[in-house]
Amino acid sequence: MNALSLTPAERRQIDQGAWFARLSEPLRHDILQRAYVRRLADETMLSHRGDPALEWCGVAKGAVRVSSVSLAGKQISLTYVEPGTWFGDIALFDGLPRTHDACAHGETTLLCVRKADFRALLQVHPELYDALLRLNCRRLRLMFDMIEDLNTRPLAARLAKQVLLLARSYGVAEGDEIRIGLQLAQEDLAQLLGASRQRVNQELKAFEREGAVRVEPTRLVVLSREKLLAAAAR
Repeated sequence: MNALSLTPAERRQIDQGAWFARLSEPLRHDILQRAYVRRLADETMLSHRGDPALEWCGVAKGAVRVSSVSLAGKQISLTYVEPGTWFGDIALFDGLPRTHDACAHGETTLLCVRKADFRALLQVHPELYDALLRLNCRRLRLMFDMIEDLNTRPLAARLAKQVLLLARSYGVAEGDEIRIGLQLAQEDLAQLLGASRQRVNQELKAFEREGAVRVEPTRLVVLSREKLLAAAAR
């Protein structure tokens, strides 16, 4: 990979990703050497459910929306893959088709490793097997946490937790405030939480009255992280 293909900001997002940063320097070097850059406009489809798995990707800028289609034919957002995060390895391991749709959310830059190069990396660097095993164990733990929250915690607590996660991944500090850079409509938030838009709107207004957030069109601004932590713990 030509290092100049990524902007300095994009390269920092890759280098500082929690999982990637823990890899050995030789492995990081070889991943970058085998990767190529894809720049996607907003809403560009990356893959569809049922497509063969052809590449492993890391997000350098923007986000990738992972979604499914309901029985009524409605697109449902399941998660957003944030900068510094790598994805797509599961289908490369088991050889099965992609399980969900994936598209760019905002202008998005990806580092992509083709299937053959991914397998070559595994052959040359057995460390990658262990690193990906740990990554998938973390994904599994997070999935169980989400299922537990969905079944045991009130919507306000789940919403506060989600806003805190978004602030950690996409937050830009502006004095004492944290502006969440990822554009999400309330319908998008509702889909992530398995709730209706109306209920999410009610809870956000309650947070706003408490001075925890400020709601702007397609944007959220965190005014008090402490108040959101308290709401998440209820």
